[in-house]
Amino acid sequence: MTTRIAIIGAGPSGLSQMRAFALLESSGQKIPEIVCFEKQSDWGGMWNYTWRTGLGEYGEPVHGGMYRLLWSNAPKECHEFADYSFDQHFSKPIPSFIPREAFRDYILGRAKKSNIQQHIQFNTLVSFVEFDHEKDIFHVRTKNLTTGKSSNENFDYVIVAVGHFSMPNVPHIEGIKTFPGRVFHSHDFRDARQFVEQNILLIGGSLSAEDIALQTLKFGAKSITISYRTKPMGFKWPSNIEEKSLLTRIQGRTVHFPDGSSRDFDSIILCTGYKHYFPFCQTI
Repeated sequence: MTTRIAIIGAGPSGLSQMRAFALLESSGQKIPEIVCFEKQSDWGGMWNYTWRTGLGEYGEPVHGGMYRLLWSNAPKECHEFADYSFDQHFSKPIPSFIPREAFRDYILGRAKKSNIQQHIQFNTLVSFVEFDHEKDIFHVRTKNLTTGKSSNENFDYVIVAVGHFSMPNVPHIEGIKTFPGRVFHSHDFRDARQFVEQNILLIGGSLSAEDIALQTLKFGAKSITISYRTKPMGFKWPSNIEEKSLLTRIQGRTVHFPDGSSRDFDSIILCTGYKHYFPFCQTI
């Protein structure tokens, strides 16, 4: 009987796994039957951009948190695949810091070299994975989002490649319920131009806060305050970006800080990271 492997997710990790099997097959080795389930309508995972936030076209939570004008905040050389270089893909040298479109093109270019799209079932949600100890197999339940039809299949192995940047971590903050401005997680950030002439508070002190602070400033925010929990990033920020210790409470539009200072803000963006959340395999 042929071994069957389910891969959940057709982002960089899932595509890399399928490429590894494709390379084995091209070298003459027999590989298992591969089936990849992808919730989105296209491959690319987190590097796919959508204007949607919250719920997607079919009522499922939007997976990606990519925003329209994102540029890499780390050199591309840190992300390069060992078997497929950026120079090889673009046929010329390119800058170290590149826009999201170029990153996605590079990731998909590598995947297309191996003809792996044949293994992917798009618009397919994996709703439940259960391991049968008696039969030593996995039962995988899926739903075709376009037709609404559910299916159950058995697999010998399951590879979870959905990443962990899809379930926002939202901390409790005293007074945030009654803040009259806009409050949202960085997962739902799509465009900085809506914050022109606003005073913005970013809660969190890591890469998302750094990136969104500079984006909102570039597109016209009046001021940005980064409220950190552990330690400041300590960069030489422009004059209208500042870092302050984690806020203590919110009263109306006014945010209070541990040093006794306070400021009024128009919008709050939570740059507070993500939870590891795999609802389809909670019983394993």
